[in-house]
Amino acid sequence: MTDSLTASVTDPPQMRRRRWAIVARILVGCFALWALARLFGADRIGPLTALLIPAMAAVPYAFAAMVLPLIVAAVVRDRVAFVAAVAVTALFAGIVLPRAVAGDTPRASGPELRILASNLRFGEAGDAGLVDLARRTRADILSVEEFTPEAAARLDAAGIGRLFPYRILDPKPGAAGIGLYARYPLTPSPVRGTMSAMPSATLAVPGTAPVRMTAVHPPAPLGSDIKTWTHDLARVPDATPGGQVGILAGDFNATLDHARLRQIIHSGYVDAADARGQGLVPTFRPWPPITIDHVLADRRCAVLRVKIYGRSRSDHRALFAVLRLP
Repeated sequence: MTDSLTASVTDPPQMRRRRWAIVARILVGCFALWALARLFGADRIGPLTALLIPAMAAVPYAFAAMVLPLIVAAVVRDRVAFVAAVAVTALFAGIVLPRAVAGDTPRASGPELRILASNLRFGEAGDAGLVDLARRTRADILSVEEFTPEAAARLDAAGIGRLFPYRILDPKPGAAGIGLYARYPLTPSPVRGTMSAMPSATLAVPGTAPVRMTAVHPPAPLGSDIKTWTHDLARVPDATPGGQVGILAGDFNATLDHARLRQIIHSGYVDAADARGQGLVPTFRPWPPITIDHVLADRRCAVLRVKIYGRSRSDHRALFAVLRLP
């Protein structure tokens, strides 16, 4: 009997199965920690930010990758690992899948406002193609990021002034430039204390009260720029500044899985793409594609439409949103 038991324990297939069961449990544990970090906003914790901010950007991919521990646990018939993997998958699903479903919108009776946001990739995509896109979408506001003096000159030559006679521009070499073009009058209302440029203005929309419009582009939260990214996102204008309707548009270098962006949204905004079930459509195309460009509107606004356009000379796609103001 002892010899039989020893043979059973040392049987090679049985040992392989045990090893794979351990692998399955380790995988499930790692994914569980990932999901819990996202759920509780652990990327705000100082010592963990350098690791968790990039990890949060990949949360939708972590959800897709849960198929791996599920398969391993099923193949080795480890019930504990399989049940745990199902639970973690369900947690990820609850975090990620609502972005693919359009939600209810508030009743709003004001005029429409059409907003286009485009990262120009060091100014390269600031050309006649952008002017044509603004014309086709009949945009009322254009927010441009990575806006260079050369891009400003090309846009002027392409006739952008005929579409947008009003502007607040801060063109700079490289990625630091930013600007707002508008169909309606703009009155500057600077954002104080930011480390990166964040042009903001009161927009005189016909038929309603003035709207506070802000272009946003903090640096990517990598290395020493994490502090700047955190600092500037904490200083974006409120959703209802002085009772006005507030709107933010641009490249936030943040996804809906970053606690800093969710904190802004929970202060009174709605993410336009998320509201229309397009919150998983990538706007930044290098691998892995992620969604870091956003239009955030005062939650009293109704989000009527969102469309995302590819730009041949940019690594970002342009984001277009149609809002109905309250």
